Amino acid sequence: MFIMMAPGLIYLFINNYIPMAGLVIAFKKMDFRKGIWGSDWVGFDNFKYLFTTPDAFVITRNTILYNIAFIIVNIVVGIIFAIFISEMMNKHMKKLYQSAVLLPFLISMVIVSYIVYAILSPETGLMNKTVLPMVGKDPISWYSETKYWPYILIIVNTWKGVGYGCLIYLASIIGIDRSLYEAADIDGAGKWVQIRTITLPMLLPSVITLTLLNVGRIFFSDFSLFYQVPQNSGILYSVTNTIDTYVYRALLQLGDTGMASAAGFYQSVIGFLLIIGCNWVVRKLDRESALF
Repeated sequence: MFIMMAPGLIYLFINNYIPMAGLVIAFKKMDFRKGIWGSDWVGFDNFKYLFTTPDAFVITRNTILYNIAFIIVNIVVGIIFAIFISEMMNKHMKKLYQSAVLLPFLISMVIVSYIVYAILSPETGLMNKTVLPMVGKDPISWYSETKYWPYILIIVNTWKGVGYGCLIYLASIIGIDRSLYEAADIDGAGKWVQIRTITLPMLLPSVITLTLLNVGRIFFSDFSLFYQVPQNSGILYSVTNTIDTYVYRALLQLGDTGMASAAGFYQSVIGFLLIIGCNWVVRKLDRESALF
């Protein structure tokens, strides 16, 4: 077993643990002529840039709230899709819908950004040229209106990412003992009662696992989603700017590697504390439920 694990462990060590030595850059004024270890030590000065900037609150708020919305919406929609697909009797249609749900997950976010632009383009977009005129509405300058983008980003993220979670939930549903449903059917339980009392409780471990994984990255954002899809529109920064995009733009303007490393360090530490905290809460709830 250890021999089988060796390739994965070696890969993990090389790609995840050795680079952790580079975290020291977060505490240095990086000078490539001197190298990482020879650069001057500046303590927490790189972190001050993140916390003293007037945009610190906005980028932190956007990163956290968007991720919370993504987690909740993807879980709910993923479970709904998984239940619908699992209830289909036609095996060929079931495979077709599984592939259709997963397909957006495999599409590059750059391509997704062009799809969104084709729909929302002020001059030639589907919304302004077809949908809005049909309902008697005036065209909207989508890339200049901040109020629409929280919903647009959530919809795009759900459309692209829900397939991954859906397949996990679907696999969990397939693994449920069918005799439970047969017994419930004999007792007169309808389909909704079976879903509420059997399917959803059985999906809880998968939901908890995916939630813990997502909570660990709640301070990270999908860079392409927040940078490519809004077309880097400056007018939309108040609702599309996150920690990752802010650091990228700061790097383009300042070229400050130390500040970028400090942001990554900050995100990783907070993510680690969050996932440890969530895991502790879940374990405590499990122990308390076991007592009853």
